[in-house]
Amino acid sequence: MEAIILYLVLFFPGAGTASFASEMGELGRIFIYIIPSLALIWFLISDRNGLSALKKEKPKKEDLLPFSISFPGLILISLGISFLAGIISGYVETAPPPLIQSPENIPGWLLLFISCLGTGYLEESYFRFYLLTKLENQIPGKARRVIFSTLLFSICHVYAGHWSVFNAALAGIFLSVIFLRFRSLHAIALAHGLYNFVVYVGSGWWMVDGGW
Repeated sequence: MEAIILYLVLFFPGAGTASFASEMGELGRIFIYIIPSLALIWFLISDRNGLSALKKEKPKKEDLLPFSISFPGLILISLGISFLAGIISGYVETAPPPLIQSPENIPGWLLLFISCLGTGYLEESYFRFYLLTKLENQIPGKARRVIFSTLLFSICHVYAGHWSVFNAALAGIFLSVIFLRFRSLHAIALAHGLYNFVVYVGSGWWMVDGGW
């Protein structure tokens, strides 16, 4: 029950997922939504015993391997789905990235980068770390926890369309497997955050190039 309530409060429907609006808007999102939400999740992960869980999961050099798998894996999944969407839509080339507003100056891009990393840590802390480890007693079986986590992760991407839901489903399964194999939160969180940032960069490049 705790997991569902936390999900409804923090992630559904599409909480905190609005496109970049302005520097002040993104700054407010970081301090009003991302940081408090991440603090709450880590409070629950640590069993209310301080920062013991956070200290246990501190970054280490072993995170480089799962990161080197996770980041290109997310890119390949996205490109594959984009190509599939293009074929189904009647185009041979890959479909354009989603139409989202991008920053127009360096401070805006810097804030967006920080926001994307924060979102990556927030979502991976909940959907992978929290759900796949915290619920071991409530949901027996790794496969069942992966399905449960991926289902919730996919649903909160409904606002972006059915292809985004499909992308989230494949990415959720992929990241779950990486996390269970390497037990590296930082690797998948950084990969997730950088992938989100690349989506914005790709969208901005496409619009400048005249794709729309």
